Amino acid sequence: MVRTRVQVAEQSGVGEHLVRGLVRAQLALALRLGVAVTLLFVAIPILGATVEPFATATVFGIRLNWLILGVAPYPVLYLAGRLYLRLAEQAERDFERLTSDEPGADQ
Repeated sequence: MVRTRVQVAEQSGVGEHLVRGLVRAQLALALRLGVAVTLLFVAIPILGATVEPFATATVFGIRLNWLILGVAPYPVLYLAGRLYLRLAEQAERDFERLTSDEPGADQ
Protein backbone atom coordinates (compact mmCIF):
# COMPACT_ATOMS: atom_id res chain seq x y z
CA MET A 1 0.00 0.00 0.00
CA VAL A 2 1.31 3.42 -0.91
CA ARG A 3 1.44 5.73 2.07
CA THR A 4 0.79 9.09 0.47
CA ARG A 5 0.90 11.10 3.71
CA VAL A 6 4.43 9.88 4.38
CA GLN A 7 5.40 10.67 0.79
CA VAL A 8 4.07 14.20 1.14
CA ALA A 9 5.91 14.69 4.44
CA GLU A 10 9.15 13.28 3.03
CA GLN A 11 8.73 15.27 -0.18
CA SER A 12 9.13 12.24 -2.40
CA GLY A 13 8.32 12.37 -6.12
CA VAL A 14 4.68 11.40 -5.60
CA GLY A 15 4.29 13.74 -2.62
CA GLU A 16 5.86 16.62 -4.52
CA HIS A 17 3.49 15.99 -7.41
CA LEU A 18 0.46 16.00 -5.09
CA VAL A 19 1.50 19.24 -3.36
CA ARG A 20 2.26 20.85 -6.72
CA GLY A 21 -1.24 19.86 -7.89
CA LEU A 22 -2.80 21.51 -4.83
CA VAL A 23 -0.82 24.71 -5.34
CA ARG A 24 -1.69 24.70 -9.05
CA ALA A 25 -5.40 24.27 -8.28
CA GLN A 26 -5.36 27.16 -5.80
CA LEU A 27 -3.43 29.38 -8.22
CA ALA A 28 -5.91 28.62 -11.01
CA LEU A 29 -8.79 29.44 -8.68
CA ALA A 30 -7.19 32.75 -7.67
CA LEU A 31 -6.52 33.70 -11.28
CA ARG A 32 -10.07 32.86 -12.40
CA LEU A 33 -11.63 34.91 -9.61
CA GLY A 34 -9.19 37.77 -10.20
CA VAL A 35 -9.98 37.89 -13.90
CA ALA A 36 -13.73 37.78 -13.22
CA VAL A 37 -13.56 40.67 -10.74
CA THR A 38 -11.28 42.68 -13.05
CA LEU A 39 -13.60 42.19 -16.02
CA LEU A 40 -16.53 43.31 -13.91
CA PHE A 41 -14.81 46.54 -12.87
CA VAL A 42 -13.44 47.23 -16.36
CA ALA A 43 -16.91 46.78 -17.84
CA ILE A 44 -18.39 49.63 -15.78
CA PRO A 45 -16.29 52.45 -17.34
CA ILE A 46 -16.66 50.88 -20.79
CA LEU A 47 -20.41 50.77 -20.29
CA GLY A 48 -20.32 54.41 -19.21
CA ALA A 49 -18.37 55.39 -22.30
CA THR A 50 -20.59 53.52 -24.77
CA VAL A 51 -24.14 53.68 -23.36
CA GLU A 52 -25.37 57.26 -23.20
CA PRO A 53 -28.25 56.76 -20.69
CA PHE A 54 -25.87 55.02 -18.28
CA ALA A 55 -23.24 57.73 -18.67
CA THR A 56 -25.66 60.59 -17.99
CA ALA A 57 -27.74 58.99 -15.22
CA THR A 58 -27.33 60.65 -11.84
CA VAL A 59 -28.27 59.71 -8.30
CA PHE A 60 -28.25 62.55 -5.73
CA GLY A 61 -26.25 64.66 -8.18
CA ILE A 62 -23.51 62.05 -8.65
CA ARG A 63 -23.09 60.18 -11.91
CA LEU A 64 -24.24 56.58 -11.59
CA ASN A 65 -21.09 55.03 -13.03
CA TRP A 66 -18.90 56.86 -10.47
CA LEU A 67 -21.26 55.92 -7.68
CA ILE A 68 -21.08 52.27 -8.71
CA LEU A 69 -17.28 52.39 -8.97
CA GLY A 70 -17.07 54.05 -5.54
CA VAL A 71 -19.44 51.75 -3.66
CA ALA A 72 -19.67 48.41 -5.48
CA PRO A 73 -16.03 47.27 -5.17
CA TYR A 74 -16.22 46.69 -1.43
CA PRO A 75 -19.02 44.11 -1.32
CA VAL A 76 -17.86 42.51 -4.59
CA LEU A 77 -14.30 42.10 -3.32
CA TYR A 78 -15.55 40.80 0.02
CA LEU A 79 -17.76 38.21 -1.69
CA ALA A 80 -14.96 37.21 -4.07
CA GLY A 81 -12.65 36.74 -1.08
CA ARG A 82 -15.22 34.62 0.75
CA LEU A 83 -15.78 32.52 -2.38
CA TYR A 84 -12.04 32.03 -2.84
CA LEU A 85 -11.62 31.01 0.79
CA ARG A 86 -14.47 28.51 0.58
CA LEU A 87 -13.22 26.93 -2.65
CA ALA A 88 -9.56 26.88 -1.53
CA GLU A 89 -10.54 25.16 1.72
CA GLN A 90 -12.54 22.62 -0.31
CA ALA A 91 -9.43 21.90 -2.41
CA GLU A 92 -7.41 21.43 0.78
CA ARG A 93 -10.04 19.06 2.20
CA ASP A 94 -9.93 17.06 -1.04
CA PHE A 95 -6.13 16.98 -0.79
CA GLU A 96 -6.28 15.77 2.81
CA ARG A 97 -8.79 13.11 1.86
CA LEU A 98 -6.52 12.00 -0.96
CA THR A 99 -3.47 11.78 1.29
CA SER A 100 -5.24 10.19 4.24
CA ASP A 101 -3.99 6.79 5.33
CA GLU A 102 -7.37 5.78 6.74
CA PRO A 103 -9.22 3.18 4.63
CA GLY A 104 -12.65 4.87 4.73
CA ALA A 105 -11.45 8.46 4.39
CA ASP A 106 -12.48 8.84 0.75
CA GLN A 107 -16.19 8.64 1.52
